[in-house]
Amino acid sequence: MEASSSGITNGKTKVFHPVAKDVNILFDELEAVSSPCKDDDSLLHPGNLTSTSDDASRLEAGGETVPERNKSNGLYFRDGKCRIDYILVYRKSNPQTEKREVFERNIRAEGLQMEKESSLINSDIIFVKLHAPWEVLGRYAEQMNVRMPFRRKIYYLPRRYKFMSRIDKQISRFRRWLPKKPMRLDKETLPDLEENDCYTAPFSQQRIHHFIIHNKETFFNNATRSRIVHHILQRIKYEEGKNKIGLNRLLTNGSYEAAFPLHEGSYRSKNSIRTHGAENHRHLLYECWASWGVWYKYQPLDLVRRYFGEKIGLYFAWLGWYTGMLFPAAFIGLFVFLYGVTTLDHSQVSKEVCQATDIIMCPVCDKYCPFMRLSDSCVYAKVTHLFDNGATVFFAVFMAVWATVFLEFWKRRRAVIAYDWDLIDWEEEEEEIRPQFEAKYSKKERMNPISGKPEPYQAFTDKCSRLIVSASGIFFMICVVIAAVFGIVIYRVVTVSTFAAFKWALIRNNSQVATTGTAVCINFCIIMLLNVLYEKVALLLTNLEQPRTESEWENSFTLKMFLFQFVNLNSSTFYIAFFLGRFTGHPGAYLRLINRWRLEECHPSGCLIDLCMQMGIIMVLKQTWNNFMELGYPLIQNWWTRRKVRQEHGSERKISFPQWEKDYNLQPMNAYGLFDEYLEMILQFGFTTIFVAAFPLAPLLALLNNIIEIRLDAYKFVTQWRRPLASRAKDIGIWYGILEGIGILSVITNAFVIAITSDFIPRLVYAYKYGPCAGQGEAGQKCMVGYVNASLSVFQISDFENRSEPESDGSEFSGTPLKYCRYRDYRDPPHSLVPYGYTLQFWHVLAARLAFIIVFEHLVFCIKHLISYLIPDLPKDLRDRMRREKYLIQEMMYEAELERLQKERKERKKNGKAHHNEWP
Repeated sequence: MEASSSGITNGKTKVFHPVAKDVNILFDELEAVSSPCKDDDSLLHPGNLTSTSDDASRLEAGGETVPERNKSNGLYFRDGKCRIDYILVYRKSNPQTEKREVFERNIRAEGLQMEKESSLINSDIIFVKLHAPWEVLGRYAEQMNVRMPFRRKIYYLPRRYKFMSRIDKQISRFRRWLPKKPMRLDKETLPDLEENDCYTAPFSQQRIHHFIIHNKETFFNNATRSRIVHHILQRIKYEEGKNKIGLNRLLTNGSYEAAFPLHEGSYRSKNSIRTHGAENHRHLLYECWASWGVWYKYQPLDLVRRYFGEKIGLYFAWLGWYTGMLFPAAFIGLFVFLYGVTTLDHSQVSKEVCQATDIIMCPVCDKYCPFMRLSDSCVYAKVTHLFDNGATVFFAVFMAVWATVFLEFWKRRRAVIAYDWDLIDWEEEEEEIRPQFEAKYSKKERMNPISGKPEPYQAFTDKCSRLIVSASGIFFMICVVIAAVFGIVIYRVVTVSTFAAFKWALIRNNSQVATTGTAVCINFCIIMLLNVLYEKVALLLTNLEQPRTESEWENSFTLKMFLFQFVNLNSSTFYIAFFLGRFTGHPGAYLRLINRWRLEECHPSGCLIDLCMQMGIIMVLKQTWNNFMELGYPLIQNWWTRRKVRQEHGSERKISFPQWEKDYNLQPMNAYGLFDEYLEMILQFGFTTIFVAAFPLAPLLALLNNIIEIRLDAYKFVTQWRRPLASRAKDIGIWYGILEGIGILSVITNAFVIAITSDFIPRLVYAYKYGPCAGQGEAGQKCMVGYVNASLSVFQISDFENRSEPESDGSEFSGTPLKYCRYRDYRDPPHSLVPYGYTLQFWHVLAARLAFIIVFEHLVFCIKHLISYLIPDLPKDLRDRMRREKYLIQEMMYEAELERLQKERKERKKNGKAHHNEWP
């Protein structure tokens, strides 16, 4: 089906291979040592260096048969008939010879065919090529419940009313004037994936006549064949003993160096795909998916799923859905930013700041910081208005609702994908116990309630004690993050005075911005260094917990790594958003760290500019670094490998390596699977939603990054990595729960950012209570006249502490020493009954802030729950299709069985046999 439906000619012929008879292997030590595998020497074939010119001349000579052509492409055995389904790699110098010999004898006993080949580069490296004949594939496909196509789908058009038909006709006429959909892939380029247009059922050898089999060699596609072979290898013994079984254990103890399925040939071709078609599915994926020229097109998800499996296909489906959903968020965020740009000249607050040449602000640090005019922060006030304007609250509510809509509609999209990919009824098999768990608890056993077999058992007290130790380790590492943030705080406090006394006027006049910028860069370096440490600590703590299965291990490791990296990435952002400038005291009574360093104050234009710088720099640097490590690192490693080969064999002629050698020289997939890809996107989702009220351009940056990320990941999977094993999955796993948690946290943080970090609430209170429009129910720009003066308090310079008193007396402003300066706060003047006490306006603002947080959170959470309730997880049309398909499958199976019985009855009558025992 793969060859016939896609139009890719791979020259396969219908060949039936005899299956080796099952033999009982006795695991005797003497037998294993004295009787080596008799086919080992005959299977081993030394690799030959061939040049591309030789291949070309041989093809030009003509008369080459299909097996001869198959020999040269590196995808078949030496006979050119048996396709390679799996590759094992080991070194002859490895001492684990006995285990390998027993393992390979049992491989042949299962019916798999084997052939060995030495490496062209290093004769010590041996490649074991495995091929599964039809009988083996059929037997294990039935055991694994592999769903295969048996009847083409019948689509029924729903009955439509005349009015709706007329509307459809008008819409179709209008569409004729529109350009064709440029984002869709060319239908002629993509192969016809037949299994997506057919009803499927679990494969059964007894009912083999029900299935659509054009060619037995191509009935199971390459990904399915590799998955079946891997399933067999995981259940083959290599030594006497209850737990001495499986390929994973041999890879762990070093018996084999690598194990992987083959790519389907080269991803490049001399001929154009438009004129000559695709050479193979890898070439097709490269041209239609991994190439930069198709960055604006939809992903061929069905082809990705067919080549890499459902688990990787679901990742790219989720990434594409997330990227598509970022378009409205990025558009609204850009609109909020442009709204700030267009209303900049009409902002009363910015005007008052820029015109306040007679308002002198108090120094922001001890001694070295000078007095400054409020008008000097005019630029920062205008930049703050770009992000903190009247549309910010609307955007925060929109993003909270957007996060819910994104998750709810992803559930619907996932349901459609699960239906199209036959994952609705798929359930994971009972997982094998991890070897480390078995080795640790092999002395204690209990009956497995599912399989009914004895298995190692971990006592409840032992499990609780390990979890407590692991939780303590997590808490300690979070304390390390807090200590790192504390170090950044001390750096900011110390350097702001240093920059204020700098000899360069540019840095001296912008000491706070320089401090924030350098602190963010240092913080990024600390984040990247701590990430390396966190991975090792998370690995240690997860192994300490001793999870029972691989999925439990993966979930535990994922949760720890996400928690570590999330706290590491966002701790400084939380400090700037909610703590910077909040607990500094006031001039004359500053709060200090260790009674020495004065806490940092916000810029006269507010703290939001610091938060914007933090988010912008971290987001850009983090995404740039991740993209480099994802693509640049494998490219450099693969280039270094090719360079060593050229140095060893010379560059006189171009060496043509077989496919298994090319794939072995590629980089293996990450040991943690898709963990790094998911983690990067989930952290970006957190950055996009948690502090989006302070940085509306975050969705736009995320969108631009993801458009690049999809093609980078595609290029990496197709060209730089070995082909991963095609594995199945129904959803994105634990990551969905993490996304829901981030969505809830984003509502809380955005409420606090608007209420505490921004000046939205103080401006609102002034407009309705203290401004020119007080009591009139208006809040326009005319109501903000005098806001800047009302938000600043007065301080008498003679009340400065000795260690805080600035070196200059401010005579450069008016010719005489200053007596008073201003600072951001709501406090009484120095000559009042309670000097520097909080004013009534302070308490009004505080009450309004708390009220806004409560109202905002309850309102948004109600909207989120309402949307979750109104949007069903399963689309109605999909539910109807599933019911219809279930009914049709039963009818078709019944009709096919009835047809077979009638056919058998006619044959018996034709042969003249009696039917005395038949039912009427």
